[in-house]
Amino acid sequence: MSHGSFFESPKRETQTGTEGLRHILVVDDDPMVCMAIEIYLQRNDFRVTIADGGERGLRALEHEQFDLMIIDIFMPHMRGFESIRIFHEHAPTIPLIAMSGYAFADLNSPAPDFLRMALELGAARCLRKPFTPDALLAAINACLAEHRPDNVAAAARLG
Repeated sequence: MSHGSFFESPKRETQTGTEGLRHILVVDDDPMVCMAIEIYLQRNDFRVTIADGGERGLRALEHEQFDLMIIDIFMPHMRGFESIRIFHEHAPTIPLIAMSGYAFADLNSPAPDFLRMALELGAARCLRKPFTPDALLAAINACLAEHRPDNVAAAARLG
C-alpha cells in the first residue's frame, strides 16, 4: 500500500454516529481536493463538513461548531488572502490550516511566499498542494493538540 494516496488509508472502526468526533470544516473550490480530504479524514475518525467556496464556508461557521478549519488561500469570489483573514476574524479561536497550490518560496523567484503570509494573517499551519495524507494528518493533530481547551486555558493564565 502506498502512503501517498488519500484513498488507500485503511478505515479504522469508528463509533456509530458522529457525536464525539472532532469536526473539521474544509473550504476549497476544487471538488477533487474536497473529496480526497473528506474520505481520508472520515477514515481517520473525523467529522467533515465541505464548503465549495468562501461564502458557503462562512455560512457553515454560523450554523455549526468546528474544532478546526482547512481553508484554500485562493478561491473564486474572494481576493487572495481575504479568505484567511475573514475566516480567522469570524472564528479566532478555531485553528486554521491554510492550503495553496500557489506556494512559492523559491529565493530566486520574485513570487511572494503565500503560505508565510497566511501564517502572518492567523493561520496556525500551512500546507502546500499537493500534500500527502501524512502531512495533512500531522498538521491537523498538531493544531488540535495546541488548541486543546486545557492548553488554551493555561496559555491565557500565563499571558
